[in-house]
Amino acid sequence: MNYFKELKVWQKAIDLVTKIYTKSQEFPKEELYGLTSQIRRSAVSIPSNIAEGCGRKTNKDFANFLGISLGLAFELETQLIIAKNLNFMNSDDFKILENEIHQIQNMIIKLQSTL
Repeated sequence: MNYFKELKVWQKAIDLVTKIYTKSQEFPKEELYGLTSQIRRSAVSIPSNIAEGCGRKTNKDFANFLGISLGLAFELETQLIIAKNLNFMNSDDFKILENEIHQIQNMIIKLQSTL
């Protein structure tokens, strides 16, 4: 049941959460309960749903939770676009995070296809 820790996609999503928290510390303080909070919640929910799906009894349930994680990855990407457009982060930092999100999205899709 704890094999989620062995999944590369879960490990990569955990690394992304750390980077998101670090980068979002630079956001304006008045955004702490706005966009900063939403971005952090989305990021944390990606590996959390992967782990929760691993704890389910069927592949169908796991695939459902992977679908939720995939949706959250797209949500996070959208929120980061907004943050970049508001100049809360520079284009280089955005591109790095966007690339990592795309890798996670692709990994989730591939994992779903194996179930």
